[in-house]
Amino acid sequence: MNSFGRIFKVQIFGESHGECVGITIDGVPAGLALAEADLLEDLERRKGGKQKGTTPRQEADYPIFKSGIFNGKTTGFPITILFENNNTRSEDYAKQRSFPRPSHADWVAHQKFGGHEDFRGGGHFSARLTTGLVAAGAIAKKLMQEISIHAAVVEVGGIANVEEGLQRAIDAKDSVGGLIECKVNGLPVGLGEPYFDSVESLLAHAMFAIPAVRGIEFGTGFASARMFGLQHNDAIENTEGKTKTNHAGGVVGGITNGNQLVFRLAIKPTASTPKEQQSLNWDNGLVEDFSIKGRHDLCVALRAPVIVEAVTAIVLADCMLLEQHIPRVIK
Repeated sequence: MNSFGRIFKVQIFGESHGECVGITIDGVPAGLALAEADLLEDLERRKGGKQKGTTPRQEADYPIFKSGIFNGKTTGFPITILFENNNTRSEDYAKQRSFPRPSHADWVAHQKFGGHEDFRGGGHFSARLTTGLVAAGAIAKKLMQEISIHAAVVEVGGIANVEEGLQRAIDAKDSVGGLIECKVNGLPVGLGEPYFDSVESLLAHAMFAIPAVRGIEFGTGFASARMFGLQHNDAIENTEGKTKTNHAGGVVGGITNGNQLVFRLAIKPTASTPKEQQSLNWDNGLVEDFSIKGRHDLCVALRAPVIVEAVTAIVLADCMLLEQHIPRVIK
C-alpha cells in the first residue's frame, strides 16, 4: 500500500506538515559506503524556491539516518531516513478547509479516511513525501554507477521553450503542466519479465506514485499508433543488439534490449492555482467561488526531473538485484 519493490523495497511515511517525512529502504546490499553527503546533491535539486515558478517553502532536507548504517557502511538491514518539517504554514490550509480543491485529493481523501486525514499541505498526498524517494534513488544510483539516468523538462504548457511556457503561465496568473523525458544508458540486456513484471509495467506503476503524473509513454509511445510496421521496427545491427532506430525505447517484450531506455511523463498543472474557481463548500452544500492562498508550485514539472530519476533508479536497482547484476554484499 505504501511500499514498492521486491528486493530493493521502499516504504514512505509522514505528512507535509507533520513532524517529519521519511523512507525505509530494505534490500540494500551490505558493505556499501554511505554518508549523508551522498544524498545532498539530488536533495538540493528537489528543493523549492531554486527557480522561478516553484514554491517558496524552504526546508533544510538534511537526511537523518536512523538505522542500517554502521561505521559508514550499510549493514544489509533496512535503512530508515528522516527529514524534519520546520517551515510550515498550516493556517493557510485551515482557512480553505471548507473547499476541496478541484483536481486535488482533498475530496477523495475526506471520503476514504472519514475526515481523519491530515489536510495540512495535502497531508500524505503531498509531493513533500518525494523527499524520501529522492534519497532512496540516490542510494540506488550509487549501486549502479555504470548506469546513467537523466531526466529533464522538455515542454511547459505545450511549448518546447521552457522559460517561454512558464512565463505564459505567470502572465496568466495560473498553474501549468509540463512534459518530462527520461533517458537511461548502460542497462544490460534482460531486465524485466513478460507481461505483469515488464520493465514498462514496473516503471509505470512506480511513476504514478509521483504526484501530478498523468501519463507515460515509452519510445515513440502514442505516435506509434500512426506508423506502419516497417517504419516502427528497430532494425538490429550487431550481436550486442544495437538497433538502427529506437522506437521501442529500449524495451521489447517487457525486457531491456541493451539500447537506451527512453520514456516521457505528462505532468498536470498543480490544482492549487491562484485563479478564482468554483468548488463545493461542504459546510453548506453549495457550489461557491473561492481562491487558493498559500505557497504552491506554479509548475510542479520543474522540480520533478530528479524525482523521476530517483524512482527510475529504485525500479532498476530492484531489477538489477533480481538478475544478480548487483551482489548482496559489496566488497
